Amino acid sequence: MSGEKDLETLLRSMRPKLSECRFVFCNILPDKLSTLKMEPLFVFREKEGATIIIEKRQADSESLDYDGVWSWIALTVHSSLSAVGFLAAITAKLSENRISVNVVSAYFHDHLFVPQEKANLAMQVLNDLQERR
Repeated sequence: MSGEKDLETLLRSMRPKLSECRFVFCNILPDKLSTLKMEPLFVFREKEGATIIIEKRQADSESLDYDGVWSWIALTVHSSLSAVGFLAAITAKLSENRISVNVVSAYFHDHLFVPQEKANLAMQVLNDLQERR
């Protein structure tokens, strides 16, 4: 199952879903990663340290530093990792509405992290983009 590649089909069927949880991005040293009492939603290792996406309440309980609180929107369409233009169309529309976005692409779906205070507006923008197809 390689996922959908057609841009119009992807936009028409992206079905964004907003999580009720709030997330934060933290940077920690790789050796601290193994000492966490919970498993982050996402981990990416860079030479400067490990970036993790974790629920805010979990970060607070671990006394982790972070800047900003983010809402997670999953695009539930199974998009191909080699699809062209899907995220560009989405991020352009969000940008037009002055919504910053951090994107994580996984095998089956793309995931958007938007500022918590703009989550409802982001959902409206994404639903409008989907319905206009």
